[in-house]
Amino acid sequence: MFLKWFIRSASIPARILRLVIGLAICGTAVSLMIHAGLGASPWDVLAQGVALATGWSFGISSIIISAVVLLLWIPLRQRPGLGTIANAAGVGLMADFILAVLPLPSNIWVSAGYLIAGILMLALGTTLYIGAGLGPGPRDGLMTGLLARTGRPVWLIRGTIEVAAVIIGALMGGTVGVGTIVFALAIGPLIHRFVILLGVRLHERAQVKATAQPIQE
Repeated sequence: MFLKWFIRSASIPARILRLVIGLAICGTAVSLMIHAGLGASPWDVLAQGVALATGWSFGISSIIISAVVLLLWIPLRQRPGLGTIANAAGVGLMADFILAVLPLPSNIWVSAGYLIAGILMLALGTTLYIGAGLGPGPRDGLMTGLLARTGRPVWLIRGTIEVAAVIIGALMGGTVGVGTIVFALAIGPLIHRFVILLGVRLHERAQVKATAQPIQE
């Protein structure tokens, strides 16, 4: 009974709880994929590169990137919500904590397990987060703002942003590998399946995010 209420309730407390749990799962998922060492998601490649170039932690680098992206919202006239701020800070801080306590994989099979678990958890966390409908994350808000301003197709806007993040991150030393490709191919269909499996009711604002995902973060 509680699980059904938690997943489907439109009440503010339930939505905030889904947001918090979803972002915590996302932060844990990011840590698993980073430690796997098989290639991170595009924005995590960028955060890795910034961390290596500056000496900041991965989480702080992710938060700084989110803050810079939020500045790009201003000319696009995007408005942040509770989910926007929580996403910008929460995922990075959770990732830092898990990275500090999670053991490094001892072999390639453990690395593969980390990668698979990370992608699955990110899909689940994202489903809970987008289902809360409390505002898009910084990166998704940038995408939807550009969509509204340019009228270009979703795949072109999203693809351009992701490719730019990967290129800049890779030039700064971020890890690009098979995991990056697996993530790109798998995350969208997995989120779609979790939405159906959990019977998540997407709010109007979250609906845009669901059709355009993936999120970080």
